[in-house]
Amino acid sequence: MPSRKELTRGRLAEMTGVNLETIRYYEGIGLMPDPDRTPAGHRVYADAHRRRLSFIRRGRELGFGVEEVRALLGLAEPQRRSCDEVRAIAAAHLQDVRARIADLMRLESLLATTVDGCGARGAAPSCPVLDLLESS
Repeated sequence: MPSRKELTRGRLAEMTGVNLETIRYYEGIGLMPDPDRTPAGHRVYADAHRRRLSFIRRGRELGFGVEEVRALLGLAEPQRRSCDEVRAIAAAHLQDVRARIADLMRLESLLATTVDGCGARGAAPSCPVLDLLESS
């Protein structure tokens, strides 16, 4: 039975809001270190696992890719802290976010124009939304 300082994978998932399968995935790709095991072979996670998983979850929520999160985790270690390197990763990500926002704004405009063109046509022979989807 894990002690109060040791967590099961289920408890770790509950505490961090990360799905069990996602934790397994992160362990499989080396983003999360393997936990210790009890003599019976049960995984036990420490608070360091919880902190790391919370960091990963927050990075992913902010849209950083897995490899960006991996790099940020490395840079978060006290002996490797480098604000310049972190800034470069964040600046590149910001550029990607801004590009996606611009794409979404163009998409919103196109869809708004197309939807406005529909009006209340009922069973019309031509529908602007369907025409948009059928065009190549």
